[in-house]
Formats: sequence, C-alpha cells, structure tokens
Amino acid sequence: MSYKDAGVDIDAGNALVEAIKPLARSTARSGADAGLGGFGGFFDLKAAGYRDPLLVAANDGVGTKLKIAIAADRHDSVGIDLVAMCVNDLVVQGAEPLFFLDYYATGQLKVAAGTAVVEGIAEGCRQAGCALIGGETAEMPGLYAAGDYDLAGFAVGAVERDRVLTGADVTAGDVVLGLASSGLHSNGFSLVRRVVETLGLDYAQPAPFAPEKTLGEALLTPTRIYVRSCLAALETVEDGQRGVKALAHITGGGFLENLPRVIPEGLGVVLDGVTWPVPEVFRWLAEFGGIAPQEMVRTFNCGVGMAVVVSPGQAEAVRTAFEAAGETVFAIGHITAHHGESGQVTIRGLEATWPQ
Repeated sequence: MSYKDAGVDIDAGNALVEAIKPLARSTARSGADAGLGGFGGFFDLKAAGYRDPLLVAANDGVGTKLKIAIAADRHDSVGIDLVAMCVNDLVVQGAEPLFFLDYYATGQLKVAAGTAVVEGIAEGCRQAGCALIGGETAEMPGLYAAGDYDLAGFAVGAVERDRVLTGADVTAGDVVLGLASSGLHSNGFSLVRRVVETLGLDYAQPAPFAPEKTLGEALLTPTRIYVRSCLAALETVEDGQRGVKALAHITGGGFLENLPRVIPEGLGVVLDGVTWPVPEVFRWLAEFGGIAPQEMVRTFNCGVGMAVVVSPGQAEAVRTAFEAAGETVFAIGHITAHHGESGQVTIRGLEATWPQ
C-alpha cells in the first residue's frame, strides 16, 4: 500500500506549493522576502525600521462562510476574509501587520481550489501590507467530508512601545465614528445559512437583496481590510495628542460585545442607530429571517466594520484622514459616564432602523 492509496497525494501537495510560490513572492515587503520552502519564515524587524517594538499576534478563521464558498464553488475571496479577520484585530492596537501564515486543511487536496484560496490570501496580504511568509497544507482523508476544507490564519504585527493603542485615555464626551463595512464580513454565517435554508434558496439564483449578483456571490463579498486607513488616521496629531483614542473591530458579538473591550471602567457608549445606512443584506436577513433588532446588532456588524473613538476637537481631522484613505465614515455616537455595568452599549432608534 502507498500513502496515496490511503488518500494523501504528496504530489498534489507539492504541485500546490509550486503554484503558490509566486503568490507569496508578490507580498514581499521590507523585513521579509516572502519566499516559501524552508521550515520556517524569517522576519527582520530592524530592516522594517523598528527601534523599540512590541510584537502583537492574532489568529482567526473564516467560520461557516466556507460552507457557502464550497456550495457556490467560489474559493477566490475567502482568503481575503482570512487575512482581514486577523490583521483588523492587530491594527486596533496600533500595530502594523508584518507577516502572515495560513493553515489549509482538507480531506482531499484539489490544487485548483487550493490555489484560488491562496490567491485570496495573497491579495489580503497585499491590501494589509504584510508578507505571506509560510503556511501549512494538511490532507486528512476521513476527517473532512468530500469537498470540505477549513482555514486558519496567523498574523504578527509590531508597534513601537510608546505608540500602543489601549483606549485608556477615552473619556466621557468623546465621539464615536463608524467605518462602513463591505457587508456581512465573516460573522454570523451559521444564522445566514439557516435563513437561506429556511427560505429554500439556492446560492446560484439571484440574490433577493442584490439581484445583479448570485446569492453566493453576494454573500461571499470579502471582509474589508482597514489596516492602511487606520494606520494613516493614527498619524493625526494636534498639540501633541493623537486624535484616535481607541479602535474596535466589529466582528462576532457586534457592537454590544466589541466596543466594551476598548472602553475604560465607568464609561458607556451611546449609539444612534439611524446615523448610518444599513446595507440591504442586513435588512433582508432581519425581515425574511424574522431576526429581532437586538439580535441583529449582537450578531452582525450591520454596516459598520470598525468603530473609532476620537476626541471631539479632532473628530473632523480624523474623519478627513479616513476619507482620504478611502473609507466611508459616519458619526454614530458618543462616550458617556456610566455607573452600572462597565462598558454598556446603548443603541437608540433600533426599532426605526429595521423593518417590522
């Protein structure tokens, strides 16, 4: 018997590595040549220009959004999601993403699908300015159903010790800005898939909320990567004070669980739910899935993928910096004194926002 008889094709694995080497090289940056083939990837912090850096690490996956990619046979965007979910978590601490590694696991390796996935990962790395310096492909027959695969990503960034963003200086009266999301991003897809299943829809048919696209294509819109715009906005300084006080990546848990992570004790957040446009995909889910407003804002980003806490005097300058970097920005709320449960988030106008 051979390893191939047992379901593991070493030749297919080697073919995938050869196919993705140019993709990795396309992400080279100062500090890394992004070459593949060694047992580990190197990164030179000195070459990247750091003097007293702290390393920041994050890992994540894409979740059951992968089930839609597999059902729709579209694998070119979930790699962007994978990078986004990691690097957006780094930048909220003021860190610049430096390098990325991926883990791709499947029951039977399909070189074309695997290459498409890594094409997306490389594109995400280019958007974030980080190097793809390594990864792992695992073919494990019997562990995954036919056609299934899973992804995990690992990102490492750096920030100068005196530039770490903690939210410690957030105070009552600060303004909360919201950066528009590209759609669902990569959270809540178990609920999304349940709605699709309940309605008896097919991923190949036109999307009810975006009929110019198939349902699969619309739901697979990749997560927006906010790295370059956030790093640019962090340079907004007036009278020696940085305008951006805190950043919160709005992922699983929505506003209610992510904003409190950057709000000091004794403060709360008040958001006005009618101050930003809610994309049609969320309205469709709420209406046809029978999802209550409170459940929507606890599960999905609802149109805001990144929240930014700024001092009132610098709100306009920070907004201008984000817009110059290509973001759509909304003033969505403010920080308030709060003497109950720390970090409580109140969203006004929810009932006016969602269809009844």
